[in-house]
Amino acid sequence: MRDHNIQPSRLTRRRVLGGMGVASLALMSSASAQETVDLHVPGGPSTRLITTSYPQKGPMILQRSSPPWLETPFEVFDKGVFTPNDQHYVSWHWANFPGDIDVDSFRLTVRGQVNQTLSLSLKDILQCAGNSRIYAVPRVAGAQWADGSMSNAIWTGVRLKDVLDRAGVKPGAIQVRFGGLDEPVMEGAPKFLKSLTIDHARDGEVMIAFAMNGEQLPLLNGFPLRLVVPGWCGVYWVKMLNDIEVLDQPDTNYWTATGYRVPDTPHNTVNPGETGFKMVPVTRNAPRSFITNVRNGDGVPVGTPALARGIAFGGDCGVARVDLSIDGGKSWQPTQLGADQGTYGFRQWQTQFTLPAPGAQTLMVRCTNTKNEAQPDFRIWNPAGYLFNTVETTHVVAA
Repeated sequence: MRDHNIQPSRLTRRRVLGGMGVASLALMSSASAQETVDLHVPGGPSTRLITTSYPQKGPMILQRSSPPWLETPFEVFDKGVFTPNDQHYVSWHWANFPGDIDVDSFRLTVRGQVNQTLSLSLKDILQCAGNSRIYAVPRVAGAQWADGSMSNAIWTGVRLKDVLDRAGVKPGAIQVRFGGLDEPVMEGAPKFLKSLTIDHARDGEVMIAFAMNGEQLPLLNGFPLRLVVPGWCGVYWVKMLNDIEVLDQPDTNYWTATGYRVPDTPHNTVNPGETGFKMVPVTRNAPRSFITNVRNGDGVPVGTPALARGIAFGGDCGVARVDLSIDGGKSWQPTQLGADQGTYGFRQWQTQFTLPAPGAQTLMVRCTNTKNEAQPDFRIWNPAGYLFNTVETTHVVAA
């Protein structure tokens, strides 16, 4: 979600890590984590540490320390549709990013196929975008996220279109490439860059954000600026954004031309071991829904009305409906949707249900978006574990 009008508090210099450096922070975080959580998935290790040692972050699931991959504990999603800043998930490609940013000297450069190169200060900007990979069977490489590498916030910033218009895009421009302050840690490794088509970049939806939920961006979520690409996967939401380049040729950098690709098949799914399929870039999010107040293994009274509650999102559009099944998908009942807080954000839902018989029971929840796209009831799998949105299943015991 986004908001162009909220005025954040005065920007201050961020020296969050001080002289420790990111690498030292990672070691500290791992060593001081005291609790664990079991994600209860087959095919590999599923126990993770809970850490509270990262700056500006509360309790988070520690998926990796360097670069920091911090997952939002799932119970957070039952508390409301907006994810608190201190539990907003964190994912970086490279560990080499600054922990000391002077807002007075920081500049955002706009260059390439433009009439005038811009070097914008933060004051100028103020005036003027692989959840659930751990469930892949068989397991696939990559960050073993459960369901907590997603978050929902109100973003405050300026439209990318307005910044590009200020620079003056030249005829023949076809793409806009974005880079941040993070740098590769190994010689010869590709700097993390992502691109959008010129039309997408100028659609009035994509924005440069300087605040999240009415507060300054946390350092680990991209302070002082990050790109926001509504409806598209978080890989495009470049953090610590400091470089915008308008291109008149297709972007050939690794992360755009080679990385982050899925099979060009319905629901981007193939069979393990299958080959010969075309690959296309990861782009838009897919519809998803979750039960947040009932977890696997919970007991539910039999023959008595119980409450199911959760969240859903439509992907790159709104939520049209959410349905619940208490018989393993044989039949479905509509749920009551909560307030619509914005096209791209989470939407709460709830309904009452009654389990008719004792024993093991299966609850399922399915979102249908405003494009009439519904979550599939079959298992999605692809080699990278991207865009998983199979109907969620929760196993309970009726007693």
